[in-house]
Amino acid sequence: MSNITLSRYLEQKKGNLTPALASVIHAIIHSCKIIDRLLQKGAIEGVLGSAENENIQGETQKKLDVISNQELIDILQSHPSVGGLASEELDTFTAAQENGDYLVLFDPLDGSSNIDINMCVGTIFSILPAKNTITQANDFMQPGVNQVAAGYVLYGPSTMLALTIGAGVALFTFDIDSKEFILSKDNITIDTSTQEFAINMSNQRHWEAPVQRYIGELLEGKTGVRKKDFNMRWVACMVGDIHRILCRGGIFMYPYDLKNPEKAGRLRLMYEANPMSMMIEQAGGSATTGRMRILEIEPTELHQRVPVILGATDEVNLVTGYH
Repeated sequence: MSNITLSRYLEQKKGNLTPALASVIHAIIHSCKIIDRLLQKGAIEGVLGSAENENIQGETQKKLDVISNQELIDILQSHPSVGGLASEELDTFTAAQENGDYLVLFDPLDGSSNIDINMCVGTIFSILPAKNTITQANDFMQPGVNQVAAGYVLYGPSTMLALTIGAGVALFTFDIDSKEFILSKDNITIDTSTQEFAINMSNQRHWEAPVQRYIGELLEGKTGVRKKDFNMRWVACMVGDIHRILCRGGIFMYPYDLKNPEKAGRLRLMYEANPMSMMIEQAGGSATTGRMRILEIEPTELHQRVPVILGATDEVNLVTGYH
């Protein structure tokens, strides 16, 4: 059993880690501990149910969406090393400190439709270098390769943190006694092959031909060209699906579809696709839109959407090749 706390882990000088970056990560995790406590209290705390308003994405917010978002804003906006922050829940960025070293982007509560049925949800975060003394909207328009750190907290049976600082991926488990995140596994690696996939099959009729072909081959199993059976899993929470891949492999797909041709994809580049892609690549996997590497996309807006195909390299390469 490891006795390495997150604090001790962040004292190591590796990857992109600096004292300032470590401090920003600690601030994010402090907020996540508060969010975790609220989730554990649930109905007792009166935090379940709808907030009866919509976010910038046009999605109905849960009460905990609003609470989690504000908790992260409050702690990050006052942090001396944060120049600015952006949330999936808000229309524009929020300015923080002049001369802040970093920009933080986050999805405060991914999978919030799961809250009221007591299934897993999570917080996703991405940290970029700040460009100017005073943060401007354009400063956030950086490709994912510029990220200095990324991670998520999974609020499940155990509360867990997955983190990369550009030197591999580490998993931590929250100890309810010490109130510390303890290192569970370091240097996570994803197998290049898999027999498990995650996709929302209800959108099948809207997929492009390459994805129709790929999923069709998986469903044929041993009787088809792949000559092996595949299992499907779908959590309806990206954090849960990506956590499964980091733990035991697989491929996750939210491809482009024709359900709403005006949207290039379902998932948000800055808040979901980039941080998850950084972690997957740091663990030896791959991440593309089906047509290009996600981390090389030059963003044009804060709430830009992209298709996402990530996980086991052999499978990601195959479906990307079909495009």
